[in-house]
Amino acid sequence: MSVTFAKAQAQQAKLKIGLYGPPGSGKTFTALLMAEGLALHEKRRIAYVDTERGTDFYSQPVKERGVHPGAFDFDAIYTRSLADVSEAVRSLDPKTHGVIVLDSVSHLWDSAIEAYEGKRTSVDSIPMHAWGAIKKPYRALIAWLIGSPFHVFILGRQKNVFDTSGDEFRKVGVAMRAEGETEYEPHISMRMEAKKDEKDSRKSVYFALVEKDRTGVLSGRTVANPGFATIQPLLSLLGDVQAPAEDEEERQAKDAALLDAQRDKAEKKGARSGELLAEFQGRIAAAAAVADLGTINNDLKKQKRYITEEHLATLRVLFDQRASVLVAKATGQEVA
Repeated sequence: MSVTFAKAQAQQAKLKIGLYGPPGSGKTFTALLMAEGLALHEKRRIAYVDTERGTDFYSQPVKERGVHPGAFDFDAIYTRSLADVSEAVRSLDPKTHGVIVLDSVSHLWDSAIEAYEGKRTSVDSIPMHAWGAIKKPYRALIAWLIGSPFHVFILGRQKNVFDTSGDEFRKVGVAMRAEGETEYEPHISMRMEAKKDEKDSRKSVYFALVEKDRTGVLSGRTVANPGFATIQPLLSLLGDVQAPAEDEEERQAKDAALLDAQRDKAEKKGARSGELLAEFQGRIAAAAAVADLGTINNDLKKQKRYITEEHLATLRVLFDQRASVLVAKATGQEVA
């Protein structure tokens, strides 16, 4: 089926949010605050993927906790298995659950890499050709989450980014520790930081630096102690239809067919080019005068699109050589 352009329509019914930062920057607590508000708004439950038992104390009341001393109400699985997480989230019923929190995607990316059991390079690294297979199940999960009928939070740890292009090895920034494209997939990406409260050094203030926001509402903002109120204004922008993620296997099949067609075309051109090379080699060798070469050259121009550059280069050399011979004969000179 061919793809045709149509008037663009907003087809986003759920928020997809990425949060990353160093340990202690408030990622888990912020995600729970936002997820709780969304779950209440949806009248659904939270499904929490906990890879490091980071939510244990949030599932019980802690009266000393200054913000939200009561227990958060959510359902959880505790695993770092990419296979288990993929199966569990796909089995969720949107009539029961409205929000998925993945905390942390960094561990799932580690699991994808650790699952590789193939041959390694001489420096014990994974060879380049193996990365496609390693990334495939991980990317399939991320794509499913982005196109799923759930609000989704993808939490990740922070890593340093270094510039290795020059003589000096220097830090140039930070990023989410995950597969390279992960932090670009959600609609909104926030980097979390924690700083001591200037008024009370015993307390910390959590900041969300909005690095990306496709809605434009939060772009460039730095929000202190973010929570559900931070993202609540975005709910009015959501519709009733959630655009599904593109089927990766179907896309790959179509693109593979395109490559096969191009390969077949190249092979046919190569065969045709070989036939034309032989034909014009014979005609050039048989040319009795320079004028004949002119006729042959005009005929060659008509067939140029069927001849490879390599064969054209060969024919140009033959043209030059034969022209030199014919000019020498016409002027009574010998060719060295």
